[in-house]
Amino acid sequence: MFGRSTDWVLGIAAGALLALMIHYNSLLAEHTTPTFASWTAHGLGAVVALLLVLLTGARLSRRRRADQEGGERTPARLPRWVYLGGIPGAFTVILAAVTVNGSLSLSGTIAMMLVGQIVFGLVSDHFGLFSSPKRRIVPMDGLVALCVLAGSALIIFGGS
Repeated sequence: MFGRSTDWVLGIAAGALLALMIHYNSLLAEHTTPTFASWTAHGLGAVVALLLVLLTGARLSRRRRADQEGGERTPARLPRWVYLGGIPGAFTVILAAVTVNGSLSLSGTIAMMLVGQIVFGLVSDHFGLFSSPKRRIVPMDGLVALCVLAGSALIIFGGS
């Protein structure tokens, strides 16, 4: 049960951080350009990632040495698409900076991101993309996407 509640807390924290990131990127894009704001966000992310790699590098090398002393173990090979994660992230930041400063605003942008995630998740499940198990799309899935889309439309067109 603890692991499940941790997942919920981490999911909520990630959503809050995404909203903050979009807000601050849009503020930066107001004073510069959306592309500069995206480069700044990803540059800062790269610096933090590098620091994390350096901080955990010694720990990982100690673990590898311990594994090799206990017996040879071949490392798992990752699929090549795993390394492409930054590309959609960069487009997300640029498009979010553009839309937040446009007519959609922050809540509309996040609502449309949710719609995109749901639709892409359904397509990924249906075709088994990224080595995920194939799953047939059922009418309830369409109803869920329709409800989120209707809520997004209310947020975008209902707000003043």
